[in-house]
Amino acid sequence: MELIEKVKKLISLMNENGLAEMEVEEEATKIRLKRNSMDSIQTSIQLPDVKSSLQEGATKYLTSQDESNTSEVVAPMVGTFYTSAPGAGPYVDIGDEVGEETVVCIVEAMKIMNEVKAETKGKIVEILVENGTAVEYGQPLFSVEPSGEEN
Repeated sequence: MELIEKVKKLISLMNENGLAEMEVEEEATKIRLKRNSMDSIQTSIQLPDVKSSLQEGATKYLTSQDESNTSEVVAPMVGTFYTSAPGAGPYVDIGDEVGEETVVCIVEAMKIMNEVKAETKGKIVEILVENGTAVEYGQPLFSVEPSGEEN
């Protein structure tokens, strides 16, 4: 079973049974889920060759493995990806320049619209997800070509 599917099933089990915390360890993989006071679930995953755990709710961007030197803005949580607020134009299009605080999309989770920020300076080179599509935690949403001004 794919890791994302496993995490989704564990979250469902937590919700169905009213659990506040759950930890599962299989082989070298350890998954820990904990509901916080805001009724959201924090997810930690430790994999054999991964030095840091992934934390739900924190937008991260990863350097691509290809030669293009792009970064990816990834989904901070499981939800539905929207390029714009209802009735408005898209937050960003291909070719748009973004900064760390630029809102690039919304991920709806449990009827809450969560703005996702670029957290990097650069130019949007690709939108990787179709509007209205379900996304997984950590799934790449945008490719960003970093600008020379980045720290």
